[in-house]
Amino acid sequence: MKTALVTGANKSIGFEIVKQLLDLGYYVFLGSRDLEKGAEAVARLKSDKVEVIQIDVSDAASVMAARTVIGQKTDSLDALVNNAGVSGGFPQSPTTLDTEVIRNVFETNFFGTINVTMAFLDLLKKSDAPRIVNVTSGLASLTLHNDPSWKYYNFKGGAYGPSKTALNAYTIALAFELKDSPFKINVVDPGFTATDFNNYRGTGSVPAAAARIVKYATVDENGLSGQYFSDDNNPEAGVSPW
Repeated sequence: MKTALVTGANKSIGFEIVKQLLDLGYYVFLGSRDLEKGAEAVARLKSDKVEVIQIDVSDAASVMAARTVIGQKTDSLDALVNNAGVSGGFPQSPTTLDTEVIRNVFETNFFGTINVTMAFLDLLKKSDAPRIVNVTSGLASLTLHNDPSWKYYNFKGGAYGPSKTALNAYTIALAFELKDSPFKINVVDPGFTATDFNNYRGTGSVPAAAARIVKYATVDENGLSGQYFSDDNNPEAGVSPW
């Protein structure tokens, strides 16, 4: 049975990712910063193929504790979905935003994702077909941010978007280093989805957003790696410019 870890999975898109992976026959470790909320999420799934793992991606000690627990339960990991993230609140004027807000956002969205990836890389390497999906945003695209015709052109900020741009850059480097291995490593934009993350202002559905991510968390050996996928930005090609 294939195994997967999904961070930030006690609600919203992360929770739906877990549901869809369960439907595909995976055993899923549901990562949650709050253990009680994670346990409640597991109870709602009513499956014996999922269990909660307490993990705060912004806390290195918490990440290593999660690695120890999962390492006691499985010898390998087939998929890692780095879904946990924070917005930092909006608006985020780059001329007035407190740098502490920027640091906090990067701590989770960028450094946290790297910490989790590095902690679980050894288990992933033991899989015959390891997959990593780093959940990004359309707001990470520098190309689109410089295109006045882009529908989100006027939505810019000093923390969230830049943190995801940095994550994209890290993913390119990681995918390149592992290009001669079975790894498939990509960043995926779930789209502007109606969740509590944006006060339900999004236009997309949670199941559709999760499906985009699950698609690349389970891609076969012919799938691409080191790419930026975003159906929201380019529905026909499914690829976003960096």
